[in-house]
Amino acid sequence: MGSHSFAPGSSALAVLACFLSVAVICNGGTTSPFVRKIWPSVDMPFDSDVFAAPTGHNAPQQVHITQGDHVGKGVIVSWVTPHEPGSNKVHYWSEKTGRKKHSENTVVKTYKYYNYTSGYIHHCTIKDLEPDTKYHYVVGSGHVRRQFWFVTPPEVGPDVPYTFGLIGDLGQTLDSNVTLTHYQQNPYNPKSVLFVGDLSYADDHPLHNNLRWDSWGRFVERSVAYQHWIWVSGNHEIDYCPEIGEYTPFKPYLHRYEIPYRESNSTSPLWYSIKRASAYIIVLSSYSAYAIYTPQYVWLQEELPKVNRSETPWLIVLMHTPLYNSYNYHYMEGESMRVVFEPWLVQYKVDVVFAGHVHAYERSERISNVAYNITNGLATPVSDPNAPVYITIGDGGNIEGLAKNMTEPQPEYSAFREASFGHAIFDIKNRTHAYYSWNRNNDGIATEADSLWFRNRYWDPVKESS
Repeated sequence: MGSHSFAPGSSALAVLACFLSVAVICNGGTTSPFVRKIWPSVDMPFDSDVFAAPTGHNAPQQVHITQGDHVGKGVIVSWVTPHEPGSNKVHYWSEKTGRKKHSENTVVKTYKYYNYTSGYIHHCTIKDLEPDTKYHYVVGSGHVRRQFWFVTPPEVGPDVPYTFGLIGDLGQTLDSNVTLTHYQQNPYNPKSVLFVGDLSYADDHPLHNNLRWDSWGRFVERSVAYQHWIWVSGNHEIDYCPEIGEYTPFKPYLHRYEIPYRESNSTSPLWYSIKRASAYIIVLSSYSAYAIYTPQYVWLQEELPKVNRSETPWLIVLMHTPLYNSYNYHYMEGESMRVVFEPWLVQYKVDVVFAGHVHAYERSERISNVAYNITNGLATPVSDPNAPVYITIGDGGNIEGLAKNMTEPQPEYSAFREASFGHAIFDIKNRTHAYYSWNRNNDGIATEADSLWFRNRYWDPVKESS
């Protein structure tokens, strides 16, 4: 290392300069100075290798799985055959026993969207699986037989460790490919993805080109055929387009992605809950009615008191539109839902709320604004140890690009924000502690750019620090 000399009295300034080169400190927390290199946000062409269809006539494609019941002992296996229904059975066996079984309760759907007709979409629910067990499964038959595997979650319990991945607003650009690759290479080896909405971005193409739903399904198969992805609907799943005669919201999404919503007494696949290891996960719909007396409102009102924190200490809420957001993009869009639901999030001591929608990253302090009404002027969020941490992770890499413009000065409630693409992990250790980190996509290397040791709001409600 070379030697350095400073003028008298300049060392403090040098230290300050070094500090400011790492982070820009505003009224709030940290606004990262990192500026990612920009290249065009365009969807990869259809002939990209990541979209390649499997060989063989009518071979099953777009294979994906999600949790199939409330407690993790079921799995929904879904796939598409392009030309005809084909085999409707899923053959599966435990790696422990090798005893082969098959399920026949497969539902096959198709749909039409403007000038597009889907392939044959299969959904098969397999039940009564053993916990923490590797299963192999086969869809298709004969020369187009395709084999995959998954691992069931462990039994639900208060100190069961489990690692979730977090991805949002993914799309199918080169940046999307980097995000998915980095997720699959994450050294924490996450076991399941909490996906906070906006999947294919097919609606950003002329006539909502549903071929982009097919290419996206093939693109993510390399992960979602092996891991449960827990789905949240976003605005790009609505696909409401009356100018071309499409009046049914969420048509492609609801045909393609089956949800175990009835297991939690929900009346809609757009909001539901599941248990997984030591976590209770509640999924909300930002684009369904949620005012008082609506079905989603009534469901959540009845759902939150059911959560037993002695069984599932970690209470996680997923939605698409963030309730707190200090970017100029989609600014205040979540305000009406915040007014309705935030008092409950605080009352029931939700640990963390994950959202997407804003194409950047942000983590909040534990704050609330339940005192505010339109007449009292108390419009500034305050520190609240019972409140969730709000994390925006709509940074998967989609066609619309990054949200780079931030509100200034940075609000006090904002702990860290950065306009980059990436993914995150939420690594539950036991009932009191979980490690969270956000990984930036940067120059081919997934860099851990933000992290926090979470302390459980029910069992260990002390203030965290980064």
